[in-house]
This record gives sequence, structure tokens and C-alpha cells, in this order.
Amino acid sequence: MEYTTLGDTGMKVSRIALGCMSFGDPDWRDWVLGEEDGRELIDRAVELGINFFDTANMYSRGESERILGDALAEYDRDEMVVATKGFFQMREDDPNSGGLSRKALEQELDASLDRLGMDTIDLYQTHRWDYDTPIQTTMSALDDAVRRGKARYVGASSMWAHQFADALHTSERENLERYATMQNHYNLLYREEEREMLPLTQQENVGVIPWSPLARGFLARPHEELEATARGQSESDADRHPYLDNGGREVNERVEELADEKGLKMAQIALAWLLHKDAVDAPIVGTTSVEHLEDAVEALDVSLSSSEMEYLEAPYEPVEVSGHR
Repeated sequence: MEYTTLGDTGMKVSRIALGCMSFGDPDWRDWVLGEEDGRELIDRAVELGINFFDTANMYSRGESERILGDALAEYDRDEMVVATKGFFQMREDDPNSGGLSRKALEQELDASLDRLGMDTIDLYQTHRWDYDTPIQTTMSALDDAVRRGKARYVGASSMWAHQFADALHTSERENLERYATMQNHYNLLYREEEREMLPLTQQENVGVIPWSPLARGFLARPHEELEATARGQSESDADRHPYLDNGGREVNERVEELADEKGLKMAQIALAWLLHKDAVDAPIVGTTSVEHLEDAVEALDVSLSSSEMEYLEAPYEPVEVSGHR
């Protein structure tokens, strides 16, 4: 395993993070693993040297957090870096169980810590932008969470670059804890973040931990096979991203071609491309298979030349912004 410093936090994290959306309660999503299989993934991740785990309160309505917390209780907690997120409404009859108001953040962070069995979360992230709450209110509440010892660092996920810049500026102006990380939508088939967000994170030394590094499986197999997956069959049109638009199919074909030439899996080529990007600290890999997790870790050893990087990127053309709107 390789490790890197997460942004300017000083924390060392594995260059592969285990995304925990894929285990919890199968009633929540058809493709989600139950507790036993989820714990098998966590145990194997630890064996492989992964120390960075990302979950959220809305994953399986809290079950992902509970399973992760129970599994990590068997290890030295100080050796692990655990991240969770809040924003989406957790209870249908409680409108204050979602959003980024002070009330929502305080009560939902406490609920997440309880499910995780932890006193402090290493990284607490706002899952999306809250258009109903002033950013100063949100950043003040997050600052208090750090000062009270309930979170060590705070991060954000998927928003417009101007919103992220506003949040950073607000923290600096008001002397509040600032966002240390950005968990954004970024992969070979979705590169719109390269226009504004990634230059901003590099300028501000913000850690980048992309979600969906394999484009929900669109970079893990030939495009004609995508509908054969359980996730592909269960997702509605509203859940889909423009992965195969504007050159996406050719990018997919080039990933397949290069993987065949090197005797590797398509997913390993796609992850290697992301790991070669200077702006990226640790892709968040979600999987339902121990074998695929092992493949992801092996991608750390894959070297791509500059010409190979350019070959993979060349067919890409701009697509509609997707992931936070």
C-alpha cells in the first residue's frame, strides 16, 4: 500500500479509500451487500493496508455506518481514518434531519458518531450544498464540531467551484475551520471538474478524494456489457450520468484496448489514470467483491506513460454537469 498526506491536514491516508456505500441493507439498494459480506470487505481492506474508509449517514439509512463501526472496533481505532457525511434528509417525518443548518448538523453528526461507536470522526463532510442555509451558518457549526472534539477535520462533496470558493473565503474571513477536502465526481468519463474545481483545490492545497472513480462500472467492462450488472439494471434514468456521451464510448474502448495490451483489468487502467493525476489524493473505491478490491490495490503498481494518458483522454468532449445538480 502507498500512503499520502490528505491535503494540508497532515493525516496520512492510503492512496485507495474504501467506499462503504456498497454494504449495509440490501432493501435500500438491490446491489448492496449485507453485514457479513460487508465485514469481509472491510477486513480484507485492512489486510491490504487500507486505512481510509468513507461512508455517509444516508447509506442504507445508517446501516453502513453501523457495520463499519462494528468492524473497525476490532482494530486499533487510532490507525484508521474514518470519514462520513451528512446533508440528505434521514427521516421522512423530520425535515430537520437533513440540510446543513446548525440543528441538522449537530444532531446528525451525533447520530453518526453513535452508529459508528466513535467519539470523534476524522473527517466530517457536507454531502451537498444547502441552498436554504447561509454558508456562514454551516461553517460556524462545523467549526464548533471541531472545537468540541467531535470532528478532526471537515470536508465537502460535489458543488460548483464558486460555492466552494465562497465557503473557503467565509472560513478565512470569520476565522472558522475551513474545508480540508473535496469529494467530487471525477473519472476518465467525467472530467468537467478539471475546468474549475481541481485548479481551485490545488491552489488552496485541498485534498481531493474522488467518488465514482470507475464511473459506476462504466470503466470496468466493455460498454456493451454494462446493462448486465445488477447496479446497471436497478438504476433509474435519474441516477445515470453522461458517461457514454460525447466520446465516452471511444474512451471505454481505449481503456479496454490498453488493458488487453498490458494484461490488466479495465478497472486497473482507469484507476491508474486517476492515480497519475497530481490533484488526486485518494480515489474512493466502492465494490461488492473482494477480488475487485484486490484489483484496485494492484492498480497502484500500474505505470502509464504520458502518451498513454493522452491516448485515453483524447476522445473526451464536454458533457453536461452531473453529480450535484
